[in-house]
Amino acid sequence: MLVSLSIRDVVLIDRLDLVFGPGLSALTGETGAGKSILLGALGLACGDRAERGLVRTGADQASASAVFEPADDHPVWAVLEEAGVSAGPGEPVILRRTLGADGRSRAHVNDQPASVGLLARLGELMVEIHGQHDGRGLLDPKTHRSLLDAFAGADAARAAVAGAWGAVTAARTRLERLTGDRARAADEESFLRASLDALAALDPRTGEDAALSDERKFLQQAEAALGELQTAAEALSGGQGLSARLTTALRGLERVRAALGAGAGEGDGEPGGAASARTAVDRAASALDRALIEFNEAEDALGDAAAAFEVEPGRLNAVEERLFALRAAARRHQVEPDALPALRADLAARLDLIDHAGDRVQEAEAALKAAQADYANAAEALTALRQDASRRLSASVEAELAPLRMDKARFRASVIPDPAHPGPAGWDRVNFEVSTNPGAPFGPLDKIASGGELSRFALALKVCLTGGAGKVMVFDEVDQGVGGAVADAVGQRLARLAASGQALVVTHAPQVAARAEAHMRIDKSDSEAGVRTTVRVLTPPERREEIARMLSGAQITDAARAAADELMAR
Repeated sequence: MLVSLSIRDVVLIDRLDLVFGPGLSALTGETGAGKSILLGALGLACGDRAERGLVRTGADQASASAVFEPADDHPVWAVLEEAGVSAGPGEPVILRRTLGADGRSRAHVNDQPASVGLLARLGELMVEIHGQHDGRGLLDPKTHRSLLDAFAGADAARAAVAGAWGAVTAARTRLERLTGDRARAADEESFLRASLDALAALDPRTGEDAALSDERKFLQQAEAALGELQTAAEALSGGQGLSARLTTALRGLERVRAALGAGAGEGDGEPGGAASARTAVDRAASALDRALIEFNEAEDALGDAAAAFEVEPGRLNAVEERLFALRAAARRHQVEPDALPALRADLAARLDLIDHAGDRVQEAEAALKAAQADYANAAEALTALRQDASRRLSASVEAELAPLRMDKARFRASVIPDPAHPGPAGWDRVNFEVSTNPGAPFGPLDKIASGGELSRFALALKVCLTGGAGKVMVFDEVDQGVGGAVADAVGQRLARLAASGQALVVTHAPQVAARAEAHMRIDKSDSEAGVRTTVRVLTPPERREEIARMLSGAQITDAARAAADELMAR
């Protein structure tokens, strides 16, 4: 619902703030008072093309702000979320546009800078203008198919078609991929086989490069290390080595200990000195014994270390050959050595694709044909649903045209299946077409109808369709060229259309204005400051006078007031 419209310095309007409610609101006034300016300001806020002529003379810029309160399930919320605008159900949506005297404009959504494209997209979702020269809404052929589907209640059928189309798209993509893979693989089959044979002979393993590199480094150092260990062993055991000297010393101490033991048995006159000597000799012998044990262990350890560095003759050459072969293969295929096993598996899979490509392509072709058959069944069912809805909608619209003084006009919702151009919404071309005179051929609604006929066709269509889908509906002079009972019929339909939503109508017909729940009068006045357009919400007495003026002209009579009372009482 449109809650308010604020206008600043737009053509003849210097400052205007309007508040709207639900139901039908009528805008009336003398010809040339500026009703079109009001709609132009609304269009400016909703992303219409802006021209510098909209800026009031003498002003630096013009601006228009429209405040909406969409329903919680309105599609506008998804668009706002996609655009990154912080707004959610329950909050107002504010569209604001400023236009400089130089022709440059800026757009804001909820006070956040936005593109004019986003403003227009949001405006299309929330406002639908039906006028003599407006090509949006019902007059836009791109909307006809979805409008007919809404009338037909075709949600389930459309979903089935969309799902079937998704399956067709997936099957076609798979077939194209398999066909392309087969063609590319066939071109390089000889290379693949040679490469796979070479890798099979090489038989690379993950982690082998690092292990061989470590072993190579060890082998390169082993010869020098073995020489050092052998030199150390020779230093310990060569000539009168340390082991022999330690053994000789230990035997000498053993003889001293034996001698000390013999002396004590003959009654040495200095027992205290002998005891001390024996203790010292024992400690020295024990130390030599330990030294000899450690020395022997050291010799064994040197032997073990030397054995560890004794390698198989030719092992270094074998390791280097293997390592260089792995790295050469990796360079040839432009991968790391550890990736060679995976490459081997990939080459095998690609060759398998060549060997079995025909079978797989045949399977994909069969799957595509099955998906296309399912899609055709779903699309045909949707076509039948649309054609049935087309007949019902055409009859309903033509029934509405007679009271609108268009009894000679004919309407049809043309549904033309076009299997050569399928899509997620089916393969039908849907167009709303009219014939305004007996015997005249049908043609596009926006091309054949003229003047007020367009608005009346739109009104009849809107009454017959499922409603405004949460949009504010604006009708510009839908009553042009009609009066009396026809104007009353227009008013009835506008009131019925607005009963569950909101509609604005610019009208010269008192029968239409009398049906409105809110009435605004647009006036133009001259002053020292220049020509100005003002809009005033009428009170019930003022509304009576305005409808009486519309009935009788400048001179309002009591008869006109009585007629106004009668119209307003309906």
